[in-house]
Amino acid sequence: MEHAKVAVFPSPWAVALTLLLAACASPPALRGTGDLGVVIERATGTVQIVDTSARQRLGSIPGLGDLSHAHTTFSRDGRYAYVFGRDGGLTKVDLLTRTIAKRVIQAGNSIGGSISQDGRLVVAQNYEPGGIKAFDADTLELVASVPAEYAPGKFSKVVGLADVPGQRFVYALFDGGEIWITDFSDPKHPKTTRYPAGLQPYDGLVTPDGRYYLAGLFGEDGIALLDLWQPEKGVRKILSGYGRGEEKLPVFKMPHLRGWALAGDYAYLPAVGRHEVLVVDTRTWQEAGRIAVKGQPVFVMARPDGRQVWVNFAFPDNGFVQVIDTLDRHLLATLEPGRAVLHLEFTPRGEAVWVSARDDNRVTIYDTATLQPLQVLPAEAPSGIFFTPRAGRIGF
Repeated sequence: MEHAKVAVFPSPWAVALTLLLAACASPPALRGTGDLGVVIERATGTVQIVDTSARQRLGSIPGLGDLSHAHTTFSRDGRYAYVFGRDGGLTKVDLLTRTIAKRVIQAGNSIGGSISQDGRLVVAQNYEPGGIKAFDADTLELVASVPAEYAPGKFSKVVGLADVPGQRFVYALFDGGEIWITDFSDPKHPKTTRYPAGLQPYDGLVTPDGRYYLAGLFGEDGIALLDLWQPEKGVRKILSGYGRGEEKLPVFKMPHLRGWALAGDYAYLPAVGRHEVLVVDTRTWQEAGRIAVKGQPVFVMARPDGRQVWVNFAFPDNGFVQVIDTLDRHLLATLEPGRAVLHLEFTPRGEAVWVSARDDNRVTIYDTATLQPLQVLPAEAPSGIFFTPRAGRIGF
C-alpha cells in the first residue's frame, strides 16, 4: 500500500528568517580600487578615502598620528595605502574596508617612503635616526635597516627616496652630500653604493623609465644627475650656477622634485630661491628655458599627457596655482583655490586635478580643459593627495 506524498511548505516566518540570514551573510558590494585615493587631513591625523570617478568622499580613518608631513604609497593591487607620518609612524590602510590593517612606529622623525618593484618591501626614509628601513609589505615586520652614516659617527637625514628597477632604492643624504643606491635583492642583506652629489641634496626624482635620478641641491645652484643604467660613471652636475650673480630670495618652503615634472622630452623643475620654473631638455640635460612665475615654486606637476604643467608656491604666494601650456610655455591662468595650497594630484588620465587648500579646509577639483572648478570637498586642513594609480609607476 503506497503512502500518499504530502508537500511540506515552510512557514512565512521561516522564509523571512532565511532571507534575512542570507542578506547578513552577503559580502559587501564588489568594486575595483583604480579610482580610489587618500587625502591627508594633517590637523587631525586622519585620512579621507575618496573616489575620483564620483568625485566624492567615501569615508575617513582616524588614528594615524602626526601627519604634518605625510606621504603615501600603494600596494601593487591598489588595495592598501602605506602612510608615512612625521612621528615615524607607518600605517597600512585598507581602502576597501576603510580600516587600519597594521600600524608601527619605526623612527623618531620620518618624511616618506616607497615600495619595491615586486611589491614585497615597503621602505621608509628617516630624519631620525638617519637612514632607511625596509619592512615586509604584508606584516610590516622589520626586514633590514641601512643607517645613513656618511662619516664615522655622523648620520644624515634621508630625502628623495625612490624605488627603481631591480629591487633597488635610490635616495639622497641631505647632510652627507651624497646619493646612495641600496639593492634589496637579498632583502635581509642589502648592499649600498655611495656617490658624491653636491651640497645639501634636498629631494629627488626618477624619470618614468627608471633610468635617471635627479637630486636638487639646496646648498648650491645645480642639479645632481645619476644615470642608474651606468652608475659607475658617477654623478654629473647639470644647471650649475643657474642663479649666478643674483642674490637668492629667502626660502620659506623646500621645493619638491618627482617624476611628475616630466612632460615629453622636457623636465620642469622648481628653482630654489627664485620665481622661476627651469626647463631642461632630457635628451641633453641642458637648460632649455625658464618660465617666470608668481612665486617660489614648490610642486611643479605635469598633466599626464604633458600638455600642461601646474605649479603651486611657497608663502606668501601659497594661495595661488599657475597653469603653464607646454606647447609654447606661456601662462594659461592664475587660479586661487584657497589659502595655503599644499598639494595637487591629477586623475589617472588627467581630465581633472585635485588641489588642497589647508587653511580653507577644502579640496577643489578642477577640469583641466576649462580650468573651471568641478567640485569642492570639505577636509580638515588637507595637505597631500595620493591616488592609487601611483602603484604602477616607477619612483612614486
